[in-house]
Amino acid sequence: MTIPAGGYPSTSAQPVEFRLRWRTLEWWGCSLALFLNTGALFPLLLMVSSGDLGDLERAKLRLLQLPVMAITFVLLARNTGPFMILLRRSLPLVVLIGLAVLSTLWSIEPNITVRRVVGLIISGCLAGVLAIRFSPRQLLILFAGVVGFTLWLSLAAAVVAPGAAFMPGGEGFRGVYTHKNVLGWAACLGTILAIGLIVDGHSRLRRRGIRLLAISLTALILSGSGTGLISAVVGLVLFGFYGALRRTQGLSRIILILVALETIALLLLGAGFLLVPLLEALGKDATLTGRIPLWVMVDERISVKFWLGYGYQAFWTPGTYGAELIYSALQWTPPHAHNGYRDIMLSFGAVGMVAFLAMIVRAIRQGAALHCNDSKEDWIWMNVMVCVILLMNLTESNLLAQNDIQWLLMMTAIAMFGLRSRPVVH
Repeated sequence: MTIPAGGYPSTSAQPVEFRLRWRTLEWWGCSLALFLNTGALFPLLLMVSSGDLGDLERAKLRLLQLPVMAITFVLLARNTGPFMILLRRSLPLVVLIGLAVLSTLWSIEPNITVRRVVGLIISGCLAGVLAIRFSPRQLLILFAGVVGFTLWLSLAAAVVAPGAAFMPGGEGFRGVYTHKNVLGWAACLGTILAIGLIVDGHSRLRRRGIRLLAISLTALILSGSGTGLISAVVGLVLFGFYGALRRTQGLSRIILILVALETIALLLLGAGFLLVPLLEALGKDATLTGRIPLWVMVDERISVKFWLGYGYQAFWTPGTYGAELIYSALQWTPPHAHNGYRDIMLSFGAVGMVAFLAMIVRAIRQGAALHCNDSKEDWIWMNVMVCVILLMNLTESNLLAQNDIQWLLMMTAIAMFGLRSRPVVH
């Protein structure tokens, strides 16, 4: 055997090389799992080839979750100890997922609920692994890379396959997603992630953030998504708010928080009176593309099973009484309530909404505290992202959605806030 010129390698260097190789596999594996949860490319390919996403196509899409399951369970097996600590420190999230499991007992479609609960649990486990294995800055790079890749694919599709990249009838640009609004959501997430990279301070990340911001804004404008555009603007404002929050202390910080809460309250109150006249003045649909009549009917169904709802994601199953009543009245088939909070009420009723709000209030408080007190990590983008996703769900529905990048991102943030926050000592 020939001895290398530098002699035998030291035994202490060998474990480091193994960890580096495994770490690379972690990055690539998690990137693949996240990409398969974006809803990009594969649903569109199946839709274009078949003309629609029927039961057969959806069954094929479910097979794409097998690699996600494998990656999640391998990483989970290597981090069982930290994962148990995470569960204890993220009890509100655990309770909410547990409520989804329990809802199979009263679900109007128990088979559907069971299948979707499995997907929710797997997504929750993946979020927990991400919170354990990555720092906030590493998660920013990871999510930015995955979302940015889908946006690059979308713009490339406009050149390579314009027939598939644009909605039928030229109603908007959807890229590699099934609808222009879904592209708009992804572009909004990309915008927030890009600003997070830019404000990080590292020159290499700043350059990457500028490139991502350019492509995100391009995709956002081409999509024509009003929800995505408004959410991106609000996200920019939130970066300013959280930046000011970190720079202030004591009474100044309290005043800043109170002013922000009062501003939010005024905007919500003003929206009820000014939204319809504003939309009419801009030549937009005053019903928010049919959402307002939909919400009126959904609220009626919520009142029927107010306390516990209809079971996790069971209400919109074709053939159920409530869903068919809405379909026949509206003459179109909404896949959900186009409002994440109403869909929570449909799934779990008031009990689930209380659990959800308790989790969100705790997460926002923990995230703000980490942002203000931990100068070594980049927490600002994660705080802004949670608020932006909450905003987007006023007119769309991604809260507690299994195999969905938005809810996966929010669960990861909530889990990381709980894991990194200092436990309260009594």
